[in-house]
Amino acid sequence: MKTYFRLLSFAKPIEKYAIPYIICTLIMVVFSTLNLALLAPLLHTLFNSQDAVIEPVAKPDGFTDVMGYFNYFAYDLNNRLGPYDALKYICIVIVISVFVSNLFRYLSQRIMENLRIHTLLNLRKSVFDNVMNLHLGYFSNQRKGDIISKIASDVQVVQFSVTGTLQVAFKEPLQLIAYVIMLFLISAKLTLFSLLVIPVSAFFISKIVKTLKHQAQQGQKIYANMITLLEEALSGIKIIKSFNAIEFIKGRFNAENDEYAKINRRMVRRQQMGSPVSELLGVGMVAVILLYGGHLVLSGQGDLEASEFIAYIAIFSQVMRPAKALTDAFSNIHNGIAAGERVLQLIDEKNQVADKPNAIEINKFESKIEFKNVYFAYEENEVLHNVNLTIHKGETVALVGPSGGGKSTLVDLIPRFMDCTAGTVSVDGMDVKDLQQESLRRIIGVVNQESILFNDSIFNNIAFANAEATEEQVIQAAKIANAHEFIMGTEHGYQTNIGDRGSKLSGGQRQRICIARAVLKNPPIMLLDEATSALDTESERLVQDSLYKLMENRTTVVIAHRLSTIQNADKIIVLEAGRIVEFGSHLELIGQNGLYKRLIDMQQFVEA
Repeated sequence: MKTYFRLLSFAKPIEKYAIPYIICTLIMVVFSTLNLALLAPLLHTLFNSQDAVIEPVAKPDGFTDVMGYFNYFAYDLNNRLGPYDALKYICIVIVISVFVSNLFRYLSQRIMENLRIHTLLNLRKSVFDNVMNLHLGYFSNQRKGDIISKIASDVQVVQFSVTGTLQVAFKEPLQLIAYVIMLFLISAKLTLFSLLVIPVSAFFISKIVKTLKHQAQQGQKIYANMITLLEEALSGIKIIKSFNAIEFIKGRFNAENDEYAKINRRMVRRQQMGSPVSELLGVGMVAVILLYGGHLVLSGQGDLEASEFIAYIAIFSQVMRPAKALTDAFSNIHNGIAAGERVLQLIDEKNQVADKPNAIEINKFESKIEFKNVYFAYEENEVLHNVNLTIHKGETVALVGPSGGGKSTLVDLIPRFMDCTAGTVSVDGMDVKDLQQESLRRIIGVVNQESILFNDSIFNNIAFANAEATEEQVIQAAKIANAHEFIMGTEHGYQTNIGDRGSKLSGGQRQRICIARAVLKNPPIMLLDEATSALDTESERLVQDSLYKLMENRTTVVIAHRLSTIQNADKIIVLEAGRIVEFGSHLELIGQNGLYKRLIDMQQFVEA
């Protein structure tokens, strides 16, 4: 129940919906109960119309004798207007009562739908906001499909089961109580006998739904696996086809799909058993009551008239409807709780790279970036070991070394995509942990080795997250990045859609769009995970020229994959196994005849 109430907290302000819903539901319940109770005067009128002499009906003394008032109402109308006109009035009253009950049923359902949509809005917003705020390290250990499943599918399950249960939990018990009160007013003796069905029904239903929660949790996990496989298959479709792995991927997906279907069949089988079992129990009890109540009417022992007994049976036949609704709700809530636990797990995930309450805003870069005794480790795997490095304003610093040496991790510490395990990373003498992340990243531009673009127009990709960018500014940035010429050659120029991840563009074109995006931002610090390593010679030349323009008058940190591109760097840092093993200019490092010289020789040999 703790999970349920936490999920319900996303409906706040719940009183905005709860108070009108309670009022509408109360009115609906009262009139829907009266609709059935009004059968008694209707039948009383019809039965008495066959008699030559109408038996007199005394006006009841107490307010609780509802059926007495109904019978007196029918008798009075019959006496004054005659049987047919009395019947007309009673039919009009029934129609009005049905109209009122259905009007307020509609209003209550509309209010509950608004609550459901409001809850879904808040829940999905909270999940997505928290995911976007999480540190980058979190995503290294998570599957995208699992996260997508929680935001899309699990939230959807929660909204229907939790808010649906809330609706049932108030309306159906209220309706059940109203029916039971009316049954007691008609015949207390018969009602006490009939209530024996409730514990019997509850026992059987509890047996049916006992294992539903565990099955629901399994189902949600397998569905997340399916989404992961789907996302990987769509992203890697080219590799899948090139390795003739289509049947292999189909087999993996279909195996998960079959398992998901198997669990769903088990759940549905148990869920669907609840309603028929409760209905069977209800019909059986109605048959027993017909026998017992018929005996009371025929023998005259229970002071129960035939018209009242028929109304009693009509009301009792409806008692199982709210009971069945409660059964179905308790069956479905296990789905919602299982999905809710997965969603709350994502919401509860803590951002390990959060701003301090008194974080400092930084608006410009003035002197240097400094690493002091910096260590970094993923769990027990040490990536950086005692790194000390100073990058002065206006310098171009290149990071080189074997793969896995810690180059990308070192660069990621500057915009605080992650925090160092020990030591400090500072900008202008201020520890980045003391700075506002948003303001820090405002003065830093990033161009990755992988071109990260969005399924949008070229203009919107260059002006990404910059709502104030003008067309002239975007065009100027594209010209600096050597992108303007090919952009104008596309179908709609700057308004051309580039497809998923820029799939309609070549690798060099995608990189130049990314560089234009960084140029438009115009930050004083640039971090470049060298963007030319996967390009052909012509594209490399154009992109390299764009990078040189981008690096002008900026402090630049370059991760170098092709060592020939960073020979003019002010400082070259050689990293191996997370340690700085060499540093200096290109000529100085060549003269040391160390790791850098071996890397240069190896690359020249490969290129030759």
